[in-house]
Amino acid sequence: MNFTEPEERLALRKAVAELGRSYGYEYYLERARAGGHTDDLWDEAGRLGYLGVSVPEEYGGGGAGIGDLAAVCEEFCAAGTPMLLMVVSPAICATVIARFGTDEQKQHWLPGFAEGRVRMSFAITEPDAGSNSHKITTTARRKEGGGWVLNGSKVFISGVDEADAVLVVGRTEDARTGKLKPALFIVPTDAPGLEYTRIPMDLVSADSQFSLFLDDVTLPADALVGSEDAAIAQLFAGLNPERIMGAAFSIGIARYALDKGVRYAKERSVWGAPIGSHQGLAHPLAQVKIELELAKLMTQKAAALYDSGDDFGAGEAANMAKYAGAEVAIKAVDQAVQVHGGNGLASEYGLGTLLGAVRVGRIAPVSREMVLNFVAQHSLDLPKSY
Repeated sequence: MNFTEPEERLALRKAVAELGRSYGYEYYLERARAGGHTDDLWDEAGRLGYLGVSVPEEYGGGGAGIGDLAAVCEEFCAAGTPMLLMVVSPAICATVIARFGTDEQKQHWLPGFAEGRVRMSFAITEPDAGSNSHKITTTARRKEGGGWVLNGSKVFISGVDEADAVLVVGRTEDARTGKLKPALFIVPTDAPGLEYTRIPMDLVSADSQFSLFLDDVTLPADALVGSEDAAIAQLFAGLNPERIMGAAFSIGIARYALDKGVRYAKERSVWGAPIGSHQGLAHPLAQVKIELELAKLMTQKAAALYDSGDDFGAGEAANMAKYAGAEVAIKAVDQAVQVHGGNGLASEYGLGTLLGAVRVGRIAPVSREMVLNFVAQHSLDLPKSY
């Protein structure tokens, strides 16, 4: 693994950062407060190929890896224009379809992902299952004459109102054992029997969360992604990129907050000197910088392992990266607010709304506690605790 990024990725970062800054946090905040979406930015990023950098070239994408897509996500967040659906649509859904979809599914969906025309949500979390994916109750049964019928419910599903379809994690019955096993289905958002309800959230975000209800949703046979028997592998092929992108998302927000805190510490003078000259403010900002660079390195390691085909190694690194990114984002925003004093909570300075937003990184897409469980069990070989 190289500790420096190739020139192509650095050039990609620069171009994405320029596009993000041309919109800026004011644009994002206005859309979020109005209950709208960042459609203008998403569509332009798609036309420029930034959302499809990891889609295979034969389907119109950039043919690059998850590390390049994570760099795009990070730069948009650092510019104050985070797009949560990036973590879901191109990272999870396009990756799963590219790796495990049929030729027909790839031809149908991937060109749209490559251009940003297609948006797809991902639905795994359920009200009663929480972090225990083994308790998922959404089930799919085979329909006479072919096809599937889905029933169940999901919760905290991002961007359903923006999506063309939802990649739903359900369960099918194993004909040999009678036990239920996970399977992935592409469900159009306009499918009869599919309903979704917005969840009121105390967050200022341009992407909303939804409860999803599937009541005898009838699907064709080709709605199943890949093989029924490969569902676990398919699921983790999407969840590792999700964690890598989640880390990049948090790192980008941390960079945004740190930049604002450092700039204010240089410009604001009290008692005849910039407040950044005082170690009480300088040292915490320096600590954030160190922890930010460490989280970024782990994210790059996770991406490199994933792109090399090492799914298990990527799983360990991706969980650690997601943990580190979330922690430094919380610390960065908190310290930037503290540097600003009362101004840190004034709308003009663009920090107060991030206090709640960065907490999401500790909770989703997997909680901090479940990451620690994973590391304890798989990295330290300690007894399983749950």
